[in-house]
Amino acid sequence: MAEAGAVRAVLLAGGEGRRMGPLGAGRLKPLMPYGGACRLIDFSLANARASGLGEVLLLSQYEERRLMDDLHRVWNTAADFRVHFGPYDHVYRSAGGGLPRELPERTWPRERGTADALIRKSAYVFGGGAEQVLVLHADHVYRFDYGPLIEEHRASGAALTLAYQRIEPRWVPLFGMVEFDATGHLTAFVEKPENPTGDLVFAAFCVFDARVLRRTLERLDGTRWQHDISRDVIPAMLAAGEHIRGHEVTGHWQDIGTVERYHRAHLALASPEPGPPDSPGPSGPPGLPVERMPWTIAPEVARRRVARAPGVRDSVVPADLVNHGLVEHSVLFPGARIGAGARVRRSVLLPGAAVPPGADIDSAVVLEDGTVQRVPEGVRA
Repeated sequence: MAEAGAVRAVLLAGGEGRRMGPLGAGRLKPLMPYGGACRLIDFSLANARASGLGEVLLLSQYEERRLMDDLHRVWNTAADFRVHFGPYDHVYRSAGGGLPRELPERTWPRERGTADALIRKSAYVFGGGAEQVLVLHADHVYRFDYGPLIEEHRASGAALTLAYQRIEPRWVPLFGMVEFDATGHLTAFVEKPENPTGDLVFAAFCVFDARVLRRTLERLDGTRWQHDISRDVIPAMLAAGEHIRGHEVTGHWQDIGTVERYHRAHLALASPEPGPPDSPGPSGPPGLPVERMPWTIAPEVARRRVARAPGVRDSVVPADLVNHGLVEHSVLFPGARIGAGARVRRSVLLPGAAVPPGADIDSAVVLEDGTVQRVPEGVRA
């Protein structure tokens, strides 16, 4: 695994998607389709590969087999990058180009949170002489080169360097609020504050000194804690006086936590103007262009944002779209079909979704089987 002096990248992917309503039913949140191009988990993996990291360790907590099978098919086909599956990795490597028939029996307790995942698979996280641990999450939309973050962390000698972003103050209660002193040292970290005092939030990826992280986890394990990186590990390090610094993220970064935010983020992709004013994150450029996304869903199908064409207005559409109606301000995945006289506005159509003739779809997510999930009136962008 990691060589001496190397960084160990770990990807936390434990979400069930229960807060997403029908969109998340029977679906792993990390594999939720996004932007007409990919799945949520693909952003962190694409970033890691583009940053020159050859491997990312998956730390999953829910339906591991289903997630590992998918990632093995999509990501473990190239020579320069792969997803490592910890205690299951050897059976996937042995399966060649296919999938393993059976997995080894699980011999460790169920993880109860993000920090628990680091402890239960500590041999894979801290083994191989890794000196830094880069922690990533599977439900954030952004393109980012982790290289400068890692180098800045090493040069500073910090115990932790966390990515942060400036957002609209009213959205700070949704995130972990951070504050720094004039020298760039972290002075406060409050998870989901009721009364925020600043506009800087943790962007959910960071680099730890491996020895400090392991020591902190060992001290917390067995205590009455919440098994969480943001609620336990970072506050414990801050209370212990560890050297913690920040690294600002100035480009597009989006946390996808609810179907409402999922919907708003897609409207920003289709819009020629800056993103919706009530959307968390920077109010400058629109959503991340489809051209900058990892194309893991039907990569052979071209797609682009179309300002105006027959039957299409300000929408992200695939080249294989069958459209006999009108599509406006929407994002469509490959395989989408619009029936005669149908109208689709401010909506998202998942792969293969079909809209029947004459239908009027507004502010909704249309699932693969045609189910229409409306976005509640009070939260439409």
